Amino acid sequence: MDHLTQMRRQFHRRPELGFQEEHTKARVAEHLRSLGIEVHEGVGVVGVLRKGTGNRAIGLRADMDALPILETSTHDYPSETAGVMHACGHDGHMTMLLGAAERLTKDAEFDGTVVFLFQPNEEHGLGAQAMIDEGVLKQFPVDEVFAIHNLPGAPVGQISTRPGLICSSESLFEITIHGQGGHASMPQVGVDAITVGAELVTALQTIVARKLAPGAGVVVSVTEFVTDGQRNVLPGQAVLKGDVRARAPADRLAVERFMRQITDGVAAAHGVTATVQFQTEFIETINADGPTEAVCRAAKAAGCDVIPDRQPMSFSEDFAHFAAAVPGCFLLLGNGTEGAHGQPLHASDYDFNDALLPIGAAFWTQLVQDRLPPRKD
Repeated sequence: MDHLTQMRRQFHRRPELGFQEEHTKARVAEHLRSLGIEVHEGVGVVGVLRKGTGNRAIGLRADMDALPILETSTHDYPSETAGVMHACGHDGHMTMLLGAAERLTKDAEFDGTVVFLFQPNEEHGLGAQAMIDEGVLKQFPVDEVFAIHNLPGAPVGQISTRPGLICSSESLFEITIHGQGGHASMPQVGVDAITVGAELVTALQTIVARKLAPGAGVVVSVTEFVTDGQRNVLPGQAVLKGDVRARAPADRLAVERFMRQITDGVAAAHGVTATVQFQTEFIETINADGPTEAVCRAAKAAGCDVIPDRQPMSFSEDFAHFAAAVPGCFLLLGNGTEGAHGQPLHASDYDFNDALLPIGAAFWTQLVQDRLPPRKD
């Protein structure tokens, strides 16, 4: 077993949830310092590596947090924390970037500054903005920023990306209906909140089906329906919770507008009141043209199969906040198609493919050398 595989599996055994990554941060910082890299610890961990006299800088981001999932894997390095596991490959993302740091400090030649960004709490969409609010991009300004995410179901080592939108936004909504509860045998006396809520669930589907352009890529999902009813008690209150994915800010804003209109209309029709909370944590991830072209060139130079115009992903990515602040590129790296490596992200038996560790490290190294080329005297 090589040292990168051993490192990744150690991360896997000690998963930590968002903003709780204390052990993980300490191990990342320790490894960076062992390489002679300047380290700054705050919300996340930042490593700064300078070579030559160039004034250009690029940022490379890896996420650190795990998920509240009980692992069901059968391999010999499962999570040692019950109910928490690395089910999204962040253990591998960190290790690939640390592997690149090793290469860049030892053998690779470049001229400029590499800023290694190890980010907490990607899963809830809060970590990138927390680092930005802390001043990471002011203290360590970069000209471009990049991030990798593994992709189960794609061939091992295949790199895919696209200019423009690459990941959807995610907004969470909560609709609270205030009706009039009563006895189940006399529904005419009150206003049953379940009936109103059920009508709303159906009506909300018309946003995508009838109010937005076909092919917009918007998804509106009601994921929870909670009431205060009992066996023989009609509920006076119901709460609908759900999730919205959108591929364009205009569509996201339109969904919120239509959701409020529909809720007000249905509530008025039944003589009840209803309130809507709509909060966007993950904005759309937009790849800049130059960094995306650079990723494709570096991937080919590193010997990877490249798809330069993949379809946008419906999932959301916290890297969006970095890419909104600095021109950047988010890319996907095939995790394999078989066994645990082909299982969906967030599955309880998913596992990051260790075969990607040298591939990812080599790609990062190639990208740095391409974007910060050594000076020719």
